[in-house]
Amino acid sequence: MHNVVRTLLVSLTAAAAVATTASAAEAAAWSSSDKWATWSNGGYTVRNDVWGSGAGPQTIWANSYSNWGVWADHPNTGGIKSYPHSAKNVGRTIGSLHQVSSTFTVTRPGSGAYETAYDIWANNNAYEIMLWVNKQGPVGPLGTKQTTVTVGGHTWDVYRGSNGSNEVFSFLRTSDANTGTVDILAVMNWIKSRGWFGDVTLGEVQFGFEITSSAGGMNFAANTYSVTAS
Repeated sequence: MHNVVRTLLVSLTAAAAVATTASAAEAAAWSSSDKWATWSNGGYTVRNDVWGSGAGPQTIWANSYSNWGVWADHPNTGGIKSYPHSAKNVGRTIGSLHQVSSTFTVTRPGSGAYETAYDIWANNNAYEIMLWVNKQGPVGPLGTKQTTVTVGGHTWDVYRGSNGSNEVFSFLRTSDANTGTVDILAVMNWIKSRGWFGDVTLGEVQFGFEITSSAGGMNFAANTYSVTAS
């Protein structure tokens, strides 16, 4: 009897999650379950970006570049499965910029394995700068820890490494945040002050959820997100 009740509860929970996702997707301005789906809005590009091996289904929806989300059902296995995100291309050298800042507010699950992160690209993707504003489960950055620093309005543990095609600088916020403002230019200038790169050209500033596992189906949402560059 207990097993029957438990099975029924699991089924009902899964059905509710799917129903919630279906409602959000149906009500949204755009949605797709295509793993490479993209949508342009307000000078930004929203991408589903299901790129890792062994990935499960994922549906993305968006009302705007600033308000979007996904329902993802990726198995409890290692390796990144997807990075749904919204991206703004800047296309200027950091020395020519006076301001690059971003605000975010997210709603995220309390289980699974993922991080909410900026993925920032420079010099035609020669450099990758990741800013982890929160994380859940057994996930960790590439490379080795260099230092802990307060810059850009937050305190981070800083890691440096390479994935074989580009250098990667990962900044992990020392405490999780679901809302905030990041001074991205200050972070870029701090890296430059260390001699890790020069006056690089800032490309895309992406923000989203790098998901390793979300078994059973989980909802992730960016309630607000924007980038200001001048």
